[in-house]
Amino acid sequence: MITAVDTNILLDILIADKKHFADSKNVIDTYIEKGQLIISEVVYAELASQFAPESELKDFLSSTSIKLVRSNEKALALAGERWKGYSKRRKKELQCSECGKFVTAHCENCNNIISSRQRMVSDFMIGAHALIHAELLLSRDRGFYKTYFKDVDVKNKI
Repeated sequence: MITAVDTNILLDILIADKKHFADSKNVIDTYIEKGQLIISEVVYAELASQFAPESELKDFLSSTSIKLVRSNEKALALAGERWKGYSKRRKKELQCSECGKFVTAHCENCNNIISSRQRMVSDFMIGAHALIHAELLLSRDRGFYKTYFKDVDVKNKI
């Protein structure tokens, strides 16, 4: 089984996030026993921000047997297509990354709706990479993937 891993799961472990460390460590340990763990170029770049020098990142990936798998053209085109659909349908509401619910935020000063693009094409690259190169994705961003990548099996707990 090939399992793609999103940055948030790995950072939960590396930074020892109190809220998510145990679940993220358990899900990584479980799926590493089931087969190969892979990351995309985007996840590699996001992880690189936590390692200096890069050799430490390479050592971490080697010690955990996590492999960098580069996206193919199909995955990149799919990411672009889904991001284009997102930008056309983007709502003013903010979306919860855990459950996918949309909420409206207002400025305390003028009561204007606060909106944000919230998602960049890199988020879509991670989802498309998982869809094309893996059988499932480990991520805490289930709400996003449930909305824009219904065809990706996403796990964040055992």
